[in-house]
Amino acid sequence: MSKVANPTKVITGPKTRWSYANVWDPKSINGGTPKYSVSLIIPKSDVKTVAKIKAAIEAAYQEGQSKLKANGKSVPALSTLKTPLRDGDVERPDDPTYANAYFINANSATAPGVVDADRNPIFERSEVYSGVYGRGSISLYAFNSNGNRGIACSLNNLQKISDGEPLGGKSRAEDDFSTDPDDDFLS
Repeated sequence: MSKVANPTKVITGPKTRWSYANVWDPKSINGGTPKYSVSLIIPKSDVKTVAKIKAAIEAAYQEGQSKLKANGKSVPALSTLKTPLRDGDVERPDDPTYANAYFINANSATAPGVVDADRNPIFERSEVYSGVYGRGSISLYAFNSNGNRGIACSLNNLQKISDGEPLGGKSRAEDDFSTDPDDDFLS
């Protein structure tokens, strides 16, 4: 059985880091419809994934010409549209997590499937957090909504490859309580 390749679907490389990982409960942003979401941080050294995303953006642009044209006489140039692949060095220069990386925000109204490196489902919420490394399955598509036009990114599924330093400054319970309870916590 041969698989038909979807030019707008991308599987990121295993060094992709997850940030703002809302994969268990949908969250509303600015009062909008609650969605599952993740920011995928892709090292600039992962040229293969970056090239696949750029090709998928182009494919989504080509597929979405009629949507992007809307009531206009012509389709705007891709370079004038909002696209989801963003440069961390430019947009988040003060955040070392985004240094030397691109990022793409993906969301979905339905919960993504989440599996481990062996493709076994992950059900334990503590296993998935902002800071883990893994692969993301995303799809790019053209949109035209309320006068805004561009290319957006939907979240399909996630595969956790390895743990990473948690992002967001929150400490782990294991670290907070690693001392003997009889130790004087004021010393």
